[in-house]
Amino acid sequence: MIPALVLVAALLLQVTIVNRMALPANGAPDLVLLAVIGIALLRGPVAGAVIGFCAGLLVDLVPPTAHVLGQYAFVFALVGYVAGWGVRGVVPTVILCVLAAPVLAAAVGGLIGDPRVTMTSLATVVPVTAAYTLVVAPVVIWVSLRARSLEYTP
Repeated sequence: MIPALVLVAALLLQVTIVNRMALPANGAPDLVLLAVIGIALLRGPVAGAVIGFCAGLLVDLVPPTAHVLGQYAFVFALVGYVAGWGVRGVVPTVILCVLAAPVLAAAVGGLIGDPRVTMTSLATVVPVTAAYTLVVAPVVIWVSLRARSLEYTP
């Protein structure tokens, strides 16, 4: 129950506040991605893939959407699976997943013929998005990991 609340809170913050902020260089941090990574680190690869798929499906459904339904569900499921393994600790896993997610999203977009995926957007938007996401990663990952202590255990 708590992971679902963390994901919904991250999605609401993403849509209502973060996406509306006028940040330099046309980028924004991805709070939902970080919440998926944090929860997957606690739950393991299979649960991480399921949580990533559900979170990605929510991202795909919440307006404004300008991409194919299921695109982020696929990307977040893969990222959740990888994050669930937690290879070499929390920090390297977060860095790997944050750097891989926008590249994977761009690759999937390119494969399905998304006109927004160009070499210019890959060279400008992807690094900025990854940098912003890495800047806010400590806070979001900490909240995701601390949410585990709030769960009820009989």
